[in-house]
Amino acid sequence: MEAAALECPNSSSEKRYFPESLDSSDGDEEGILACEDLELNPFDGLPYSSRYYKLLKEREDLPIWKEKYSFMEKLLQSQIVIVSGDAKCGKSSQVPQWCAEYCLSVHYQHGGVVCTQVHKPTAVQLALRVADEMDVNIGHEVGYVIPFENCCTSETILRYCTDDMLQREMMSNPFLGSYGVIILDDIHERSIATDVLLGLLKDVLLARPELKLIINSSPHLINKLSSYYGNVPLIQVKNKHPVEVVYLSGAQKESFESILRLIFEVHHSGEKGDIVVFLACEQDIEKAYEIVCQEGSNLNPDLGELVVVPLYPKEKCALFKPNDETEKRCPVYQRRVVLTASSGESLICSNTVKFVIDVGVERRKVYNPRIRADSLVTQPISQSQAETRKQILGTSPSGKLFCLYSEEYASRDMRPLKPAEMQEANLTSTVLFMKRVDIAGLGHCDFMNRPAPESLMQALEDLDYLAALDNDGNLSEFGIIMSEFPLDPQLSKSILASCEFDCVDEMLTIAAMVTAPNCFSHLPHGAEEAALSCWKTFLHPDGDHFTLINIYKAYQDTTLNAASEHCVEKWCHDYFLNCSALRTAEVIRAELLEIIKRIELPYTEPAFGSEENTLNIKKALLSGYFMQIARDVDGSGNYLMLTHKQVAQLHPLSCYSVSRKMPEWVLFHKFSIAHSNYIRIASEIAPELFMQLAPQYYFSNLPPSESKDILQQVMDHLSPISTTKKEQKMCDKCPEATEQRCTVQ
Repeated sequence: MEAAALECPNSSSEKRYFPESLDSSDGDEEGILACEDLELNPFDGLPYSSRYYKLLKEREDLPIWKEKYSFMEKLLQSQIVIVSGDAKCGKSSQVPQWCAEYCLSVHYQHGGVVCTQVHKPTAVQLALRVADEMDVNIGHEVGYVIPFENCCTSETILRYCTDDMLQREMMSNPFLGSYGVIILDDIHERSIATDVLLGLLKDVLLARPELKLIINSSPHLINKLSSYYGNVPLIQVKNKHPVEVVYLSGAQKESFESILRLIFEVHHSGEKGDIVVFLACEQDIEKAYEIVCQEGSNLNPDLGELVVVPLYPKEKCALFKPNDETEKRCPVYQRRVVLTASSGESLICSNTVKFVIDVGVERRKVYNPRIRADSLVTQPISQSQAETRKQILGTSPSGKLFCLYSEEYASRDMRPLKPAEMQEANLTSTVLFMKRVDIAGLGHCDFMNRPAPESLMQALEDLDYLAALDNDGNLSEFGIIMSEFPLDPQLSKSILASCEFDCVDEMLTIAAMVTAPNCFSHLPHGAEEAALSCWKTFLHPDGDHFTLINIYKAYQDTTLNAASEHCVEKWCHDYFLNCSALRTAEVIRAELLEIIKRIELPYTEPAFGSEENTLNIKKALLSGYFMQIARDVDGSGNYLMLTHKQVAQLHPLSCYSVSRKMPEWVLFHKFSIAHSNYIRIASEIAPELFMQLAPQYYFSNLPPSESKDILQQVMDHLSPISTTKKEQKMCDKCPEATEQRCTVQ
């Protein structure tokens, strides 16, 4: 379900907002109305609806419900409470409601409740569900905050938010004074933002003795959490139903054949229930989707329809229980086959899942600070991840888990816990944030797993190159402004540079498009030629960044001239574009523009298409991405990175790949080391421009190479006047110069 599709009211209303994905039937109301006796809801002062009592019965059946008294007692007596429970035990929906009752009992004197989630769809869906259960309005008493979308008011009692949004809130509200209870959910996911919050909240709790912290986690992490936070109260919850586990030794080598066989065996058995398949990566999802759709079309219709649902964890989607209206419209039995990958466990919010197939491996991104690039590594999942996938079936009395590996493999090759993202990711954004909160005296952070010193040094070095740090290693004026943008620091720097080069409008569009999900649709088999023909209409000769501007402008023009939203969706479908991604880009761009206006950065009218504007956009991009330059070393599209000796090719959808005109030097947005080393989103740049805009000490630190020698020759030919101008530009970027025109709030 798309979060943006939900109307988010900003004021109290008697109308109740219910998500379509939830069961909205009234059920048997006899006897309920009799005992209702107009009992008032303490959160909004209105009488409870009959639906409230129906959902209350469902809540009382959750495994966690019997722990309510014990939890409330520990909440009153302790500052920190850990709740350990399997997936779907109810901790993510019930604990926040109990905390809201606690805040109500003390008249919100210390603030409301905030509950973090790692994934955006989960935060949205939980807010919808809890508002329904509490019988209040979504967007008023209960709301959610996710990147680039705020569905809350100043009066919101309980808000769900992604962990990175609560982390960003600490920049302006370091001690989180608007909250009386903070709930960190999905701790076992070990995201960077959650780990940072765990560390920073230690100091916040000392400064605010009245603040309560609740930590929701799977059982595997309890020992580590107990040693991290000390001897704190623990609530342990277990699901009701055992799960049958079937180990299929040797099936991993031919996983696609085994998956197909299992899916069709289950379907032919006649046993009802949806199937969830955990694959290694998105490419496997696409391949499996194609095969299952093709084979499924030949099945006996008497067995029911097989609906294949690709669920990409990075995109804004999740799987929910189909509502009664959907089932009424579909009299023929439908079985959903959900294809997902690692991190998809938290997106399965349906009780209709009866079968899970797990391949036991995942493809992870592991950042290498030496070469400033991600490597895609295929490796076994952890034992905790395997257990979480099993727990998806915890509410099903007859659930069955098929493991395409042996028990020996699970105990020998799988590590106990999922690796912390802190130890595998680029930390430049995290270090920028830590430098920002250091201004508020929260610079020290006791991480549960300390990041590698090499990663921290690389992050500090990059921030220094980007002029985000002063001579003492603290945030410069530029660094403070860069931290205002919820973007990668390199992208933030490019936006700041665009203010100098009079191309802010175009740079905001590029920033929105590269931050949103991929605007190109996943193509069905056989549609590649037609899609490429459509996409050629948007290609720009100066590079992929400019192509993205063309796509966004075409989408905007279509939106302005379309008679209805359906016409926009049809246009996107006809051009094989992802309408949801373009809507997201539109929202992101609007927020970035709002930040530009709030901190009073100069903004000029768009001039896209002129030669001067094209040059200015490249200058702005180079100001942030001078560390991501590659050169075609043999004239055939083999690009050697300037910072290391990795060779890559332009992505097949690049405008240069389509036109078969390979530039010698390119600036690129993304590069990962995998079986196909593709440079993604690349634009041609002149080496003279690079030498004028890249910091001299960055160039000096580059390893010896033929490319560096060529650049040195370029610099030698640049006149002393150019060097003087460059030094003057660097002076213009000093804090004294920006202080008068930029107000950071």
